[in-house]
Amino acid sequence: MRYIRITEFGDPDVLQIAECDPPAPGKNQVLIKVAAAGINRPDVMQRQGRYPPPPGAPDIPGLEIAGEVIEPGEGVTWPNRGDQVCALIAGGGYAEFAVADAPVCLPVPAGLTPVEAAALPETFFTVWSNLFDRAGLKAGESVLIHGGSSGIGTTAIQLAKAFGATVVTTAGSEDKCKACRELGADLVVNYREEDFVEACKDATGGKGVDVIIDMVAGDYTNRNIEAAAVEGRYVFIAGLRGFSAAVSIRSIMLKRLVVTGSTLRPRPVGFKASIAAGLKQQVWPLLESGKIKPVIHTVLPLSEAGEGHRLMESSRHIGKIMLRVPG
Repeated sequence: MRYIRITEFGDPDVLQIAECDPPAPGKNQVLIKVAAAGINRPDVMQRQGRYPPPPGAPDIPGLEIAGEVIEPGEGVTWPNRGDQVCALIAGGGYAEFAVADAPVCLPVPAGLTPVEAAALPETFFTVWSNLFDRAGLKAGESVLIHGGSSGIGTTAIQLAKAFGATVVTTAGSEDKCKACRELGADLVVNYREEDFVEACKDATGGKGVDVIIDMVAGDYTNRNIEAAAVEGRYVFIAGLRGFSAAVSIRSIMLKRLVVTGSTLRPRPVGFKASIAAGLKQQVWPLLESGKIKPVIHTVLPLSEAGEGHRLMESSRHIGKIMLRVPG
């Protein structure tokens, strides 16, 4: 099979087409003929040598795919050979064939293309797990979502609105702000021109927001604490501006905040399977009805994975950057 190899750690040019034997599915796994794969920040970090795959995972980048099941492994009762699925995987997505754990596969939602389906797993699993399972966002509450025009952001805006929350989000250009509004955000703050802390307080009558989803961290941390409501929940999911900050413990205590965070890639299959079950029951009907949809910025051939990484690092995109795998 053809796949994308990280020839050495470095800039996007180190991503090169190579060939190897297809992988074989193990117990409770399936082999998928990949139609499309998503590009995500962890792929960029892996290429740079800053995010190695977990033990046992392929060193081929790519955490989300869609395609056709061509070989179920031992013990698999679903999906079956010929089924069209999308899946969250621990690595190996930038390839013509990839192995996925059967319990983490989901059917391609009716009406979606393989490219659209491949844009779902990484962001939808992440948002569902952190925004709803971990932070417990409820209808009538408010949420601050940083990076509203990113793949995570566009997903979080739509899901939060679909489940009845008031959404405040940040973005760095008028085009990105416009895109966030069109997805349903109630207030969009251009962080280059406005103070998101003041905007959050103004939007909530001085109360602050109930939930914060933060992929920025670093020097945003204390500002987020200031923007949070009493009894608020603050969830870290990435650290684009660094993983260290001098934090005001007093403010956390006075507001009785829950400050937490998570990573998804190294978590066990059973944990990811529980997220998949929640998505299938509560989110897949919204996708099939057209009430929410993945936002795709561009689709590139597998051979141009380096260009996709370059685009992601430029932050010019709105939504997902996808790879189409020739079939």
